[in-house]
Amino acid sequence: MSLEEQLFEIERGFWIEEEDYFLAHLDEQCLLAFPQSGEMHGLFSREKVASTATGANRWRDLKMSDRHLLKLTEDVAIISYRADVTRADGVAYSALIGSAYARRSSVWLLASHQHSPITAE
Repeated sequence: MSLEEQLFEIERGFWIEEEDYFLAHLDEQCLLAFPQSGEMHGLFSREKVASTATGANRWRDLKMSDRHLLKLTEDVAIISYRADVTRADGVAYSALIGSAYARRSSVWLLASHQHSPITAE
C-alpha cells in the first residue's frame, strides 16, 4: 500500500470510527482547527480528542475527493482533500480538509487536523 493510500485509509477512520480508533491513531498531542466550534481550536491531548468520538456523533456516506499528499520528510506528511459527508443528524456537510501526520516508531499518527467548510454555491 502506498503512503497516500495508507494515510487516506487512516483518515477515513477518523470520520467513522470511535474512541478506541482515535486513541490508536492520534499523536500524543493534536493541533485542531474547526471553525464552527471555538471549543475545538488549539492543542489537545490524544485522550481529549478521542473522548469526542462517540457513536452518537459519527458521520456517514463519506466521499473523499480531490486528494493530495505532500511528504515533507521521511517522518512528516500532509494530506488535503474535499470531504462530502452526512452528519449524524442527517445534515449534509462539505469541507476542504488538511491533516498532518508524523511517523512515530514506524506508525503514522495524526498530529494536526483542520476543516474549511464549503458554503453552498
